[in-house]
Amino acid sequence: MFTKKGFSLVELMIVVAIIGILAAIAIPNFVEMQYRAKRSEAPGNVDGIKTAELAYDAAFDTFITSTAQPSTLPGKTQVAWPSGTAFNTLGWSPDGKVRGQYAVETLSSTDFMVTGTINVDGDGSNSSWTATKTVNATMNTGNSVY
Repeated sequence: MFTKKGFSLVELMIVVAIIGILAAIAIPNFVEMQYRAKRSEAPGNVDGIKTAELAYDAAFDTFITSTAQPSTLPGKTQVAWPSGTAFNTLGWSPDGKVRGQYAVETLSSTDFMVTGTINVDGDGSNSSWTATKTVNATMNTGNSVY
């Protein structure tokens, strides 16, 4: 007598369907986590610029205003940080390329605002972060804006 070993076609189709359902759930979550990881550059850089601005104020009793760098918002791709800007005078530059655009604005003789704008998914809606002399990096947009 012959004994049949293995899986039937129906059993294999059920397994493939289950794997497809799991992939349909996992892939969007994976993409969202990638966007969150890329967006995390902004608050770290905004806090770094804030710290450099405070150190500069302690040394020279003034704040530096810097125009937005890089000059255009990079978006999905990373760009090299430009040299020869007010950020060099401030003593701050990022480690490597950036996905965001950063600026410092002097609000008064006793306060400043650091702004970081980033758009890692390229959909046209930007995620924005700000920090002042007394407030650390704060997200100004919704958590689902990348």
